[in-house]
Amino acid sequence: MTDIKSLSRAELAALVAELGEPSFRAKQIFTWLQKGVEGFDEMTNLSKPLRRKLEERCTLSVPVVERRQVSRLDGTIKYLWRLADGNCIETVIMRYKHGNTICVSSEVGCLMGCAFCASTVGGLVRRLTPAEILDQVIFSQKDSGLKISNIVLMGIGEPMDNLDAVLRFLELVNDPEGLNIGMRHISLSTCGIVPGIQRLGGLDLQLTLSVSLHAPDNETRNRLMPVNRAYPVEELFAACHWYFQETGRRISFEYAMIDGVNDHDWQADLIVKQLKGMPGHVNLIPLNDVRESPLKPSKRVAAFQKRLERQGVTATVRRKLGGDIDASCGQLRRKTMGLEE
Repeated sequence: MTDIKSLSRAELAALVAELGEPSFRAKQIFTWLQKGVEGFDEMTNLSKPLRRKLEERCTLSVPVVERRQVSRLDGTIKYLWRLADGNCIETVIMRYKHGNTICVSSEVGCLMGCAFCASTVGGLVRRLTPAEILDQVIFSQKDSGLKISNIVLMGIGEPMDNLDAVLRFLELVNDPEGLNIGMRHISLSTCGIVPGIQRLGGLDLQLTLSVSLHAPDNETRNRLMPVNRAYPVEELFAACHWYFQETGRRISFEYAMIDGVNDHDWQADLIVKQLKGMPGHVNLIPLNDVRESPLKPSKRVAAFQKRLERQGVTATVRRKLGGDIDASCGQLRRKTMGLEE
């Protein structure tokens, strides 16, 4: 069976031709898919024989809302979607003055094993299809009634570990005949998979690359992020410098502030040194307190920010949203799927 919503426009056109239908049907089908139809019979401008052919040849992904939580504090909405195979993923809509941002997952679980992240509890189950990533945008928008203007690929999973599907998702969500969300309104986050950064840089997409740094030295980063043993900070920053030279796009560095671990003055100074010659934005993140983790939120966020700024590095503190609804990645899935210890 063909996963019809994961098809590119060209692949969809080829399928329509194979079914003996005129080419304009491909555009009609694509439009229906991007609207979030839940069955082929909802495609009312298609003939019944064509709808039957599509049912026989194709699968149509439709996630189900397992849980929906709405923050009383700031209106953040967190969805737990149940997929066709019973697995669950999380999606978060964050409401800002400039528009609504959606944070989507790219995998069920995560292989990376970062010490401070709830997403990795239970490991990687499987990678999502392009349709399952796209569905998070389509059905969150449909259920909430909120227009999505920005996307961050920072939910459960490592996007670079599922890069083929992520690139197809980007193609689909950017399509002017579909949701038409521009690349400049999309951020893709990686924990530092260097080959993925190099591949992305070669494509010269106008999205924002966000690197989950969390420590500028190998000793600390090895402790926090196992990926650093494969791609140490020297290789990571070399790839980031190359990416900037190749694309001209400023990179955002995510930095979860952890008490007594990565919040020392010398680590701020090392960040400044590593970024020399490359404009970068450091996004300091007050750590979410995950029950299973001994890591605790830093008390030095403001001091760390000032030290970076005094040396010419742009640093901001991420506004904490959805604190009353398990908005940290992986928390809701962990509770629902029985992954808590």
